[in-house]
Amino acid sequence: MLSIKTINPVSIKFEDLVSEYKERLYWHIRRMVISHEDADDVLQNTFIKVFKNLNTFNGDSQIYTWLYRIATNESLTFIKKRQRTTHLSNEDLQDNLIANLSSDPYFNGDDAQLKLQEAINTLPAKQKQVFIMKYYDELQYNEISEILGTSEGALKANYHHAVKKITDHVTGN
Repeated sequence: MLSIKTINPVSIKFEDLVSEYKERLYWHIRRMVISHEDADDVLQNTFIKVFKNLNTFNGDSQIYTWLYRIATNESLTFIKKRQRTTHLSNEDLQDNLIANLSSDPYFNGDDAQLKLQEAINTLPAKQKQVFIMKYYDELQYNEISEILGTSEGALKANYHHAVKKITDHVTGN
């Protein structure tokens, strides 16, 4: 296992990064783009970008926050491109993805998980990102702040509003 705090940027091996972070990044991406196939594509694009830019990583941030930033940006780029090619609004695109989720052979969730995913997809983009990183990825606010380039106070407010909206959606309020 790579020691996150002791990585020397010069000694990072791409294969080690892929081995260490592919599953965590896959699930981070999957929660944003919903579809397994799309998540695989975005993960591949993420690691291509990491490979091309590994020599520019200077150690100013932790390696996993750098990777998460790239994965997040690649996910958002993918979603925007999908919106342009399908001519759907973000809300309509998310609705289509959720509608197809229950028939996705890679989705093994129950009705409660499907309802939670529906609720998450009703959130504005920033709240959705913060919720996913805090709730699922269990990142600290300072780490999310580094990834998204937003103040911790704003992140806490976004998370609070996201939890309220999700709770209201799930409980039918």
